Amino acid sequence: MPLQERSSAEALDERVPGELLASSKGRPWKDLLVQVFLRRPVQESLIIPAVPEPLIVWVLSGSAVVEERELGGRWMASRVRAGDFFLTTSPKPCELRWTTEGKEPFQVMHIYLGLDVMKRAVRDVHGADQVELALREVSGANDPTLSMFLGQIRSELMAHRQPSTLMVQGLAQGLAVHLVRAYPDAGRRPSAPRGGLPAFKLHRIIAMLEERLDEEFRLQPLARAAGLSEFHFCRAFKKTTGFSPSRYFIRLRVDRARRLLRETGKPVIEVGLDVGYASPSHFAQVFKREVGVAPSEYRGQA
Repeated sequence: MPLQERSSAEALDERVPGELLASSKGRPWKDLLVQVFLRRPVQESLIIPAVPEPLIVWVLSGSAVVEERELGGRWMASRVRAGDFFLTTSPKPCELRWTTEGKEPFQVMHIYLGLDVMKRAVRDVHGADQVELALREVSGANDPTLSMFLGQIRSELMAHRQPSTLMVQGLAQGLAVHLVRAYPDAGRRPSAPRGGLPAFKLHRIIAMLEERLDEEFRLQPLARAAGLSEFHFCRAFKKTTGFSPSRYFIRLRVDRARRLLRETGKPVIEVGLDVGYASPSHFAQVFKREVGVAPSEYRGQA
């Protein structure tokens, strides 16, 4: 993972499956983006984008069988519980799904470490001439030292109305140094930069899409929010997520429709309207193409 110049992750809410319990905001968090989620018991598909920043997902409570794969690849399963973590630095987006076990809520914390703090850690550990480092992928492991840093970061996020800038930035730097020391991938050369959109921009775009699922897809406002031309935005978005913006929008619509069919008693026609399809036949066609079965059949299976 080459640590080239990229925008650091900033604090913006992320509209992804589950309830957002906390999100980092303000000056103390300039070097990292931290979010805490209460996840749904069953998630059938969730794209983990290939943003430039390393991503750590730390399980706070509950247990689950989590499966992951490259887009279109083979599923690989891990059984995880509180304290376990995932480290993702892949240059390609991947897909997750999970099923929780037991009755304890499944809560996770996402941490995107800014590239500036990672570069400082690499220089500190390896010297001024070392500016690139490949980190290895980790799935469902447990690391007491990493958990110590993450627990303190969570405390600053959740327990303090005004987090300490010195504390947060010190924890971010210590966490980055630990990753550089403990998780180098000596067998993998640094590849091209991950993704085309930094985490804070991607989360802004996803929020805009989620807020407008019942409206017609419009590319121009998304490109403007990303500060790019429509052409360059489409290219960067696809590199980051594996899908064009319009195709990703359809996936979000269908994912919300699946949740409504599974978790509510709304009529199928009303579900279609809720996700922007005025024509029941068009909704059924799109849903079957994406899921493999008609909406009514999916509801029966669920």
